[in-house]
Amino acid sequence: MNNSVDSTPAFIEAVYQTMERNLEAVRHRLQRPLSYAEKILYGHLADPGGAELSAGRSYIKTKPDRVALQDATAQMAILQFMLADKDEAAVPVTVHCDHLIKAQTGAAPDLTMARNDNREVYDFLTSAAKRYGFGCWLPGAGIIHQVVLERYAFPGLMLLGTDSHTPNAGGLGSFAAGVGGADAVDVMVGMPWEVLHPEIVGVRLTGHLSGWTAPKDIILKLLGLLTCAGGTNRVFEYIGDGADTISCTGKATICNMGAELGATTSLFPFDREMADYLRAAGRQEAADLAESYRHLLRADPEVIADPESCFDLIVDIDLSTLEPQIVGPHSPDRITTVSKMKQHIADSGCPSTIKATLIGSCTNSSYEDMGRIAAMARQIAARGVKLKTPLLLTPGSDQVKATIDRDGLLADLEAIGATLLANACGPCIGQWQRDDIKPGEVNSIMTSYNRNFPKRNDGNAETCCFIGSPETALAYALFGNFDNNPFTTPITAPDGSTFQLADPGPVDKVPAQGLMTSDEGFIAPLDDRSDQSVLVDPDSERLALLAPFEPWDALDFRNLHLLLKATGKCTTDHISPAGPWLRFRGHLDNISNNLFSGAVNSFTGVAGSGVSQLTGEEKPFSELAREYQATGNGWIAVGDENYGEGSSREHAAMCPRHLGCKAVITRSFARIHETNLKKQGVLPLTFVDKSDYEKIQEGDRIDVKKLVDIAPGSEVTAVLNHRDGTSESLLLKHSLNDEQIAWFKAGSALNHLRAA
Repeated sequence: MNNSVDSTPAFIEAVYQTMERNLEAVRHRLQRPLSYAEKILYGHLADPGGAELSAGRSYIKTKPDRVALQDATAQMAILQFMLADKDEAAVPVTVHCDHLIKAQTGAAPDLTMARNDNREVYDFLTSAAKRYGFGCWLPGAGIIHQVVLERYAFPGLMLLGTDSHTPNAGGLGSFAAGVGGADAVDVMVGMPWEVLHPEIVGVRLTGHLSGWTAPKDIILKLLGLLTCAGGTNRVFEYIGDGADTISCTGKATICNMGAELGATTSLFPFDREMADYLRAAGRQEAADLAESYRHLLRADPEVIADPESCFDLIVDIDLSTLEPQIVGPHSPDRITTVSKMKQHIADSGCPSTIKATLIGSCTNSSYEDMGRIAAMARQIAARGVKLKTPLLLTPGSDQVKATIDRDGLLADLEAIGATLLANACGPCIGQWQRDDIKPGEVNSIMTSYNRNFPKRNDGNAETCCFIGSPETALAYALFGNFDNNPFTTPITAPDGSTFQLADPGPVDKVPAQGLMTSDEGFIAPLDDRSDQSVLVDPDSERLALLAPFEPWDALDFRNLHLLLKATGKCTTDHISPAGPWLRFRGHLDNISNNLFSGAVNSFTGVAGSGVSQLTGEEKPFSELAREYQATGNGWIAVGDENYGEGSSREHAAMCPRHLGCKAVITRSFARIHETNLKKQGVLPLTFVDKSDYEKIQEGDRIDVKKLVDIAPGSEVTAVLNHRDGTSESLLLKHSLNDEQIAWFKAGSALNHLRAA
């Protein structure tokens, strides 16, 4: 089998040797000790001898080692790559078919339905993989992040993935960042990945987890401390004696949900737990190499000795006193503890009855996770107790599923009524066909997933999703409501006896017999690609070839229609929802019909619609955008804080661009989305005075001036032309550097690349 996309020992050692050379140059310049995150970041610099290394201020260019694409975002990334007119990618690339599988009945029938419903998309992805030399994992093989952890990640790797939870690989010591497709395409064509030099935050873990606490509780606690905006342009490096006590997959859970902080990435230093995981996954040589290059794969001793002087911020978490945490509803930083959940649910206004419990997804589907809830399941079955809610189980990969089946853990869970779903994202990203509620019904669910924005799980904005560890989720399933503390409340068995759940205690972090491995569902790169072509039906409603965006006309923006002033959270789920819209991810015009369908209009309080400045009619934002685009002036959108948080989906930037958006003005942006807007030629602007957000009025026409003189660090002027005939000016700033300004002028980063 062609192994050109594998992380072979030769590939890994070449990465380490490059890091050695680059770090020698950087150390000579900086003359100071380095954190582990800095070692990977600086070890991958395109210009280690000359790059400006100023955290939070300078942009740096890096050379990532590989790229991973999930099927929903891979479509647009590959369509953009095709415009670059390359014969193959410059780095190893894998495609993972995991997002388009709808959870409805169970693993086997759901997979059959997905293969039928998504055949043309899968044919497109596999044909593109064969044409350009990518590896391709077919539906059912597993979720991108779990497969990457098992097969490709290693300590010291720099990986880009077109999914915001790519940092999952930080659990195996990788610098893994979620990006939009355009960033991935840059690397695929041999260009550097440019990123704002992040600040490095040290999260010092002391003590050890015990009882009911789990790795998930660490990241939930951190979200409660820092909020969903607390990680913007930051890397989180976990340090302290407590870090080495957590399993590799537990570390991955923590890094995975670093995406909810808005972090560039999160990572742990190499340790024995990582080596054990690599060996259990059949990657003995990778473990041996990491041990040989250990000096590259941990922070310098001086950093460990005095972290306060080496990190931009230190956050302390004592694992020995940590309680089980829960977040929700509607935001992963709305935190409480299990001991306070009864009051929290009352204050939230959500129903206390739990309609469903869901465990797994890319965040919590490891062998250890399954082992801990299987230990609980054996207790439950032994006492003859039935769960009070349906339990839906999502293994992260075919390897995990096969291994828990071999070792009896799956049987333990099925014995208490668990329904096994496909090895896919499913309900975690809105691919859940529910028949237990009516549309618009207010209900509560409990998951071990990573996000809980409205509509995130089932397309129903009234579903209140609460997130905790797998252990916490299963414990609540025994009671079916949030009124009881499931760890302290006695349970009555059918024979009349009472008991309390005992915590699972220690379980195997990795399987004693190793993970079962198989290449089933994998299409390796072809040795001869000369006769391969990419399959796109010109009449398809799901796929369409791209045309380049028009370049800037070198004029100030005049008379832009205000399409939207969003209030509150406006995540990428609000801008371009997933769920049923996933089917159009490869067709830019069709998916643009969901534009801002979840965004709340600050003037009306209604999501998804506004009043036309041309006709006075209320219409969906996508229709208004097309209407304004037809006038030739285009339009502008205004957002609040941390605009664009959440998923890395670049559709939330491409759809506005496609429908005539010229600029987006906010109080602040989330990192990935701001970059995606820049890549697609949309100007991301922020208020110099954040209170100016309040000056935006319904019906405004907006001019944006001084664009001809735009330069790094410059300000531009917006003139708000109100409906009453008055006008007022305000100042806006931007974060574009010289190259990003060139993208804007060319119409997009891809246009700039094609012209180079």
